[in-house]
Amino acid sequence: MNYLKEERLNALAAEYVVGTLRGKARTRYQKLMMQYQAVSDATAQWEQYLTGFAETLPPVTPPDSVWESIQVKLGHKAANDTEFVGQTTNSIPSSDNVVDLEKEKQKRWKNLSFISTAAALVLAVLLFLMQPVPTPEVSHIAVVNNADNTPLWVIEVSDTTMNVKVTDAFVALADKDYELWMVPANGEAPISLGLMPEVNGDTRATPDILLDQSIAALAVSLEAPGGSVTGAPTEVLYIAPIVSV
Repeated sequence: MNYLKEERLNALAAEYVVGTLRGKARTRYQKLMMQYQAVSDATAQWEQYLTGFAETLPPVTPPDSVWESIQVKLGHKAANDTEFVGQTTNSIPSSDNVVDLEKEKQKRWKNLSFISTAAALVLAVLLFLMQPVPTPEVSHIAVVNNADNTPLWVIEVSDTTMNVKVTDAFVALADKDYELWMVPANGEAPISLGLMPEVNGDTRATPDILLDQSIAALAVSLEAPGGSVTGAPTEVLYIAPIVSV
């Protein structure tokens, strides 16, 4: 089993932090934390997510009988010395004390049930929010090269988006902009796709006709700041064919 797969790792990390991962599965997960940094990072992330939730829960003070029972189990106190709701275990508790104890047990179980339900809801919501966003499948690509055949922009096209990436070889001009155009195969006027990014790249919607066979290539022109003022390319610098992948 691939424990490092994102969906599975998030689920295991969340269960580990909430406390529902137990027994051998918990021990195995602890070993994974020591072996893989990704597992440790995912666990720390879920601890951060759930810490804020835990801080919103009101503190509940356990009854004295709980601490008495713990002391007996640890061997710090003899069982016949343990007080039971204000009395010794050799004494017979009053009916009022028995009723109060039952009410306390019911209240405690209701609180635990509420906490478990709330934690499960938070876990479900966080798992949903952390699902990776589907990446559109790239169907076409165009590489804009300079005169030395060095890539300046890489354009990845899917059915819905066009991702324009800037390479390290590109050098921006202070007084000029670059504009992207679609070049129709029938020789009609180029159609502007907007300015080219100069840093970091950008993602824009794919025009419906871009993947049509009527578009022969993409072109990049050199323009005044803000782009062409005539609606046509001023000085075409580069032509890039659109290639199916």
